Amino acid sequence: MSHKNLRIAPTAKTDNTAAPAESLQLDQAALDRAKTQLDDGAVTPSYGPWRDAIVKLLNDSLATELVCVLRYKRHYYTAHGLASPRIAEEFLEHANEESAHADSLAERIVQLGGEPDFSPDTLLARSHADYNEETDLKAMLRANLIAERVAIEAYRQMVTLIGDKDPSTRRLIEQILEQEEEHAEDLADLLRE
Repeated sequence: MSHKNLRIAPTAKTDNTAAPAESLQLDQAALDRAKTQLDDGAVTPSYGPWRDAIVKLLNDSLATELVCVLRYKRHYYTAHGLASPRIAEEFLEHANEESAHADSLAERIVQLGGEPDFSPDTLLARSHADYNEETDLKAMLRANLIAERVAIEAYRQMVTLIGDKDPSTRRLIEQILEQEEEHAEDLADLLRE
């Protein structure tokens, strides 16, 4: 059976509503365009004008994750007080997870034909979250919770902006978003103690 003529027939309707005017059918012209520009790897022409904008969003998120790693690491090494060992371990766990997010974002940028921007000169300017040098444990928790909430908002907006323009990137962002929400809950719980 040829895939060119693959159509999904509508099922029988029992509620007397009309069948959709168009059938589900792959765009053969887009499939043919996918056979060209092989040097672009996974980036097919259907990415259209959005690829560069998505790479910029990802690079800004990469900067955010790297700043978060640095902030969490500083807080891990400088946390003091009775509750500090447990909280410091939480900071280290979050730093490692933020580092994994940065790796995933950099990998996706490369898959899209972009270059991950690790330049220390522009990290803070591109980051959605702030770096923080607090030494008080509660202030550290608060600063990290604020940063997580900012990241959550940024990732939520990215999910909406990207929509169906790049489903693979959207899924990656949704996975990172889920973990950022867990981080925020962990920090909020620690602040309530």
